[in-house]
Amino acid sequence: MTTRLLVISDTHIPGRAKRLPDAVERAVGEADLVIHAGDWVAASVIDALEAHAPVLGVHGNNDGPDVRARLPEVARRTLEGVRFAVVHETGDAKRREVRMDAAFPQVDVLVFGHSHIPWDSTTPRGLRLLNPGSPTDRRRQPAHTMMTVVVDDGALVDVRLHEL
Repeated sequence: MTTRLLVISDTHIPGRAKRLPDAVERAVGEADLVIHAGDWVAASVIDALEAHAPVLGVHGNNDGPDVRARLPEVARRTLEGVRFAVVHETGDAKRREVRMDAAFPQVDVLVFGHSHIPWDSTTPRGLRLLNPGSPTDRRRQPAHTMMTVVVDDGALVDVRLHEL
């Protein structure tokens, strides 16, 4: 069995955008699961995504009580034998790989957000770190971004960063 993921973070709706970009809405329709690494800002974004696909998400530092009441600080799920965790913030990029190896020893893939900077690296232990950037607030990045991931038979077989 193959599981298709849409990975997003830092949507900041309605502060940075009135709604999700068209490319994100199309990708939601093709996803088996949406992973969102926090800073939704409006709980209505959770509802909009859940109308099209299951959501695995966490709250971020910009999320209010309505989002925090619905989502944890850390979320975990095993998909196709791959152990995922989701958090909003991992701290400074310096030594991130070493810190996350220690913080998430029983995880294969850690999805995070907060920085709005796309990230795809592997720690010394083999933990895959993914940050999809932001589809609505690129900050100092050249483009708005999101990721798609395909999980099949215990492995990530396709990880793509998409510029919007």
